[in-house]
Amino acid sequence: QLQLVESGGGLVQPGGSLRLSCVVSGGTLDHYGIVWFRHTPGKEREGVSCISGSGTTTDYTESVKGRFAIYRDFAKDTVYLQMNKLKIEDSGFYSCAANENSFSYCLINKYDIPSRGKGTLVTVVS
Repeated sequence: QLQLVESGGGLVQPGGSLRLSCVVSGGTLDHYGIVWFRHTPGKEREGVSCISGSGTTTDYTESVKGRFAIYRDFAKDTVYLQMNKLKIEDSGFYSCAANENSFSYCLINKYDIPSRGKGTLVTVVS
């Protein structure tokens, strides 16, 4: 059974950077697209970025384009979200999830398999 666990959050100042990790195990990994979600109190869950199983297709929500980058390290079974030029509004709990049967595409606001972790907290404060 596919399992996902995220890590890498922290406290940074505006303009800083963080790299989140989503370790994936228990399945044929290139069958699964991976999505990063952001959860902020008082707001709906937002899909931030996704990457296809092949790693060749990515998508980003408009507010992070040009600042965030998602990529896969197949040797480490890990999907990373590199977050640069962080803004206060980027703060929230970040979690990863999987789209099934998504070798060539990903869906940024949908998931089939959630992570088993509790998310990782990103706090951007001046």
